[in-house]
Amino acid sequence: MCLALPCRVVELRPDDMAVIDMAGVGKEISLALVDDVVVGDYVIVHVGYALTRLDPDEADKTLALFAELGEAALQKAAAG
Repeated sequence: MCLALPCRVVELRPDDMAVIDMAGVGKEISLALVDDVVVGDYVIVHVGYALTRLDPDEADKTLALFAELGEAALQKAAAG
């Protein structure tokens, strides 16, 4: 199973590289597959590559859903 995550670009680097914010953790990724990315854009990231840009509202909805699912999983684990 593959999972691609929406992440916000926080820094552009040379050679089509960038730093993203992944739940508070900075990670360097490649922008080689996506054109015209600027700081503040959301991108879908899979195995270190940005695959596409994402609308900020859609990114927020997706991240909120992931947070909700994570909280539900924690509650289920705590219940036994």
